[in-house]
Amino acid sequence: MSADLNIILPEIILSLYALIALVGAVYTGKDNLAPMLVWVTSGVFVVMAIWIGTSGDGSLPAFYGMFQNDAFARFAKVLILISAAAVLVMSEGYMARRDLLRFEYPMLVTLAVVGMMVMVSAGDLMSLYMGLELQSLALYVVASLRRDSVKSTEAGLKYFVLGALSSGLLLYGASLVYGFAGTTLFSGIILAATEGHLTVGLLIGLVLMISGMAFKVSAVPFHMWTPDVYQGSPTPVTAFFATAPKVAAMGLFARVMFDAFGGAIADWSQVIALLAVLSMFLGSFAAIGQTDIKRLMAYSSIAHMGYALIGLAAGTQLGVQNMLIYMAIYVTMNVGTFAFILSMERDGQPVTEVGALGMYSKKSPGRALAMLVLLFSLAGVPPLLGFFAKYGVMLAAVDAGMVWLAVAGVIASVIGAYYYLRIVFLMYFGDEREDALDKPSSSVLSGFLAVSALVIVVAVFNPLGLTVHLQDSAEAAAVSLVN
Repeated sequence: MSADLNIILPEIILSLYALIALVGAVYTGKDNLAPMLVWVTSGVFVVMAIWIGTSGDGSLPAFYGMFQNDAFARFAKVLILISAAAVLVMSEGYMARRDLLRFEYPMLVTLAVVGMMVMVSAGDLMSLYMGLELQSLALYVVASLRRDSVKSTEAGLKYFVLGALSSGLLLYGASLVYGFAGTTLFSGIILAATEGHLTVGLLIGLVLMISGMAFKVSAVPFHMWTPDVYQGSPTPVTAFFATAPKVAAMGLFARVMFDAFGGAIADWSQVIALLAVLSMFLGSFAAIGQTDIKRLMAYSSIAHMGYALIGLAAGTQLGVQNMLIYMAIYVTMNVGTFAFILSMERDGQPVTEVGALGMYSKKSPGRALAMLVLLFSLAGVPPLLGFFAKYGVMLAAVDAGMVWLAVAGVIASVIGAYYYLRIVFLMYFGDEREDALDKPSSSVLSGFLAVSALVIVVAVFNPLGLTVHLQDSAEAAAVSLVN
């Protein structure tokens, strides 16, 4: 038991921190402590990320295989913790100015992060569901944090109802898998789910589980919650939805596919390829007509999850490796982009209208340039880092003999470039607005925007071996999962 507890020590520490801080805040200053809790929680996340990233070697199972601490889990956890810390720091000023900074906010984020960490380490259907629901229940609440807003309440309710539906699909699929495999452990399921011998019951269970997990990554046709929840939630919460939970959901997806159904890749590869194609094209086409930048980013995330799913659909070590690299680059781009969106204000009020960016480069040339870099990278314009992210997953598809999937990805990427370039056009050549946006006052947001843009450009030249380190870490993670 002591060895098992030692393996899950990061999750235990974060859980105890959340519970102690919650009780402490209730009996002391409540919301007065919220700003401090945000910064302390971010610090705890960073410390945990450094600890997980620098400790542990090989694969260490806990609780008879229900929990896996391997290179794959550690890579995903570091990415989840760093992105959650970044979003928390960015959100503090925004939430405080709008009287939304409740002491529960950083604690709910902490509990969601614990759930995500359990998700990517799951080695059993039971631990998978526990992590998934811990994450989901916390996210349902933060989505509707703005209680005096109809849109925010609607966002939380839609997310809850559709999330319950996806959990039902996942649970029904899991029960079928358990019934036909005779075990809930992934190590036992993979023995029953071998290629060419997959029973009808296991196949139906697999499809239902894929459907439930597709909801979490906003893959088409389980994407319907994403635009409304992104638009209705407070912008910092939207930024959180677009980063850490996406990494956790993709990590869980890969974990289930390879650890539980790795012996039947041919049976699920085509299903995930279909989800990837539908997501890429619907996200690219639907974003074109959007006038709200948060809804635009919602459809953008749907398309990007489609590109990430290409790596998973390849069913190879290279595919998993490039999917992990894609998610790391995607999170970096999104942190910077949402730092920009958070700073969009007029007379102190948040603005999300795309048209408000008309001739923004004239008012703030530095920020416009940084946003241009991020948008070009999101579009996959070479030689920025976003191009190499897309190139990697498409290369994995070609290597796996799925040339058609790589071609579909290229076509969708060209279509999707339009709505990113439209924002750039507005910032540099659009009509100047009389009701122009306020000059950004938050140095924290400006810092995150600048650093994200700088990373996207500089990382291409691989200073200090950062890109090589990312590739090596992703390769080690992929080897631990696939082999």
